[in-house]
Amino acid sequence: MSRIRQQNVTAAQWSANGGALGSPDLTVPSNQVFGANVFTTEVQRARLPKHVFKALQTSLARGQVLDTALADSVAQAMKEWALEKGATHFTHWFQPLTGMTAEKHDSFYGPTGNGDAIAEFSGKELIQGEPDASSFPTGGIRATFEARGYTAWDPTSPAFILENPNGALLCIPTAFVSWTGEALDTKIPLLRSMDALSKSAVRALGLLGDDATTRVFTTVGPEQEYFLIDEQYYYERPDLVTTGRTLFGAKPPKGHELDEHYFGSIPERILACMMETERELAKLGVPVKTRHNEVAPNQYEIAPIFENSNVSCDHQQLTMQLLQNVARRYGLVCLLHEKPFAGVNGSGKHNNWSMGTDTGANLLEPGDTPHENIQFLFFCTAVVQAVNKHQALLRASIANVGQDHRLGANEAPPAIVSIFLGGELEKVFDAISSGTAAVSSDNGFLGLGTPVLPPLPMHGGDRNRTSPFAFTGNKFEFRMLGSSSSLGLPNTVLNTIAAEAIDDLADRMEAKLGEGAPIDEALIAIVKDVYSANKQIVFGGDNYADEWYTEAAERGLENLRSTADALPWFVNEQTVEVMSKYGVLSERELESRYEVAVEQYSTKINIESETAASIARTMLLPAAIRHLNELLASERQGLIDEFAPLVGDFHQAIVALEEANVDPGVEGMELAHHMRDVVVPAMTEVRSIADQLERLVADDLWPLPRYSEILFIK
Repeated sequence: MSRIRQQNVTAAQWSANGGALGSPDLTVPSNQVFGANVFTTEVQRARLPKHVFKALQTSLARGQVLDTALADSVAQAMKEWALEKGATHFTHWFQPLTGMTAEKHDSFYGPTGNGDAIAEFSGKELIQGEPDASSFPTGGIRATFEARGYTAWDPTSPAFILENPNGALLCIPTAFVSWTGEALDTKIPLLRSMDALSKSAVRALGLLGDDATTRVFTTVGPEQEYFLIDEQYYYERPDLVTTGRTLFGAKPPKGHELDEHYFGSIPERILACMMETERELAKLGVPVKTRHNEVAPNQYEIAPIFENSNVSCDHQQLTMQLLQNVARRYGLVCLLHEKPFAGVNGSGKHNNWSMGTDTGANLLEPGDTPHENIQFLFFCTAVVQAVNKHQALLRASIANVGQDHRLGANEAPPAIVSIFLGGELEKVFDAISSGTAAVSSDNGFLGLGTPVLPPLPMHGGDRNRTSPFAFTGNKFEFRMLGSSSSLGLPNTVLNTIAAEAIDDLADRMEAKLGEGAPIDEALIAIVKDVYSANKQIVFGGDNYADEWYTEAAERGLENLRSTADALPWFVNEQTVEVMSKYGVLSERELESRYEVAVEQYSTKINIESETAASIARTMLLPAAIRHLNELLASERQGLIDEFAPLVGDFHQAIVALEEANVDPGVEGMELAHHMRDVVVPAMTEVRSIADQLERLVADDLWPLPRYSEILFIK
């Protein structure tokens, strides 16, 4: 048996570790673990003095700053709870501009001076920390020698305990801000955008006759796709270890053409890993709802139910972290790259987004009364205007190197942003804009109780899985996010542009009501004008079809094919205007994010290209030469003539890539264009020849595990 076959046998072997779940009786309350490691409202109620608990909840509801005495009481209760959970340290858990989370651990225990130690945790330590700001990406906001930055407690996202085999850690979700006050993270802009949308939406609801709502929340339910592969193959692939994706790999004889993996029976080892991950997430209060096989072999999905956007973003970061941590307990590695395997479906993260009131109403759900449907039409129309006006910014908000391999392929939307409303809802909007009556194709309409307004469909029709931004009954599904992406920036953009559009419609409504028009007549006139001006963004057809690219150009829609094309929209005048107007991101903060994103784009491509050149030069070329030597020794001239030119071409392509990798002496967007236009094509050429060689070189000589092994041995 060859060395590779022996590796496959080893990778395929697995036995249950026996330590994850056991068989608890879930009808027993003590076996219910949801939220067990979260400092929830109920935990606060039980541990805080009654007056302190009331004061804390009032401060949170009003968005007020906590006074020192209140913070000290909360810190004391949180410390005692954490110590009982086995925590010895605490950390301010934050989300810098790396796209990941960060933490610095501090011990609860401090020396007393007599050889003992005592556990201490003050309100000051709870509220504020001071990590080094110079070592995180800042885009010029902080110079290297200007190290001061602060983390500030976010009491709207509950503290939690992360367990470790050797202890536990109290994690306090925090914002990260520079000494000069600029946001250095994804949380601060998100919270600002949520406040902006709430203010705009509450104002609009008041004009529509709703005086009960005092706050509007945006909610998110992300669907996370990921790959699980045996760790043996992962560590035998330097490209996976260094870049998160395979830089080489010939297409296997079998991919996902048979469609048998999607929603198929989940393999035992994978299911065991999923179940332990879900249990760990349940302890942290993450409301995981769904698990299933995805389309590609060894690809899977996990999805929670909706939560407040801020909490959902925190929980999504935890989900990615735990997927990776728990997988290792099962001899697996979780891959979150958008396109880890060429020619195989990549991984996205569908961002299901909606708006809800503190009275329990979903503003993007058609209702049973005329009033509810008037609200729905108003807010749905605002979203259409927002997405059309800021389509390029939405595209920029999800741009990264991995996305350039995924967007536009037949498993993901194209780089062109468009909205799918569903056939029936689109009929309603078309009828309003044309002034004609909508005709139902079935009996699924909800009447608005007035002849002025057409009926609304209960369901928008069939789903369109090719649409980047689809209405799915009571929410919009933003399907362009990448698997590795943080939810923070895309939802910050969504909230802010929606706030702007809501304000615009509210201004129009205010003017018409001031002229004495009834609410329903005022609304129909506004919807007619706004939809007519923005309906070019609405498309219900096949977003994968070549014809759509031509049609989209005729409609005037942006087609920002690469990350380098999209990133300048962060600092576009239109973006600066809307973000500054709503106090979400200043021009300086936008410029910093632009600089960070451009630098990360170029740096990641450089890492990939250097890795590709090294693997090709030191692993693949020697394997090809050994195979050629065997052919020469065999004196089989036909085989030699077939193979030798490829080896020469491969060597030349490697040399060309190494030359492309030389520092061109430029920076910023000029360097990004060099990477896209010079380095990536050189890397692609090396891969193209290497993948041909993989099909020809003797099996026992090829040094990298193949797709047919990585993707199918579970």
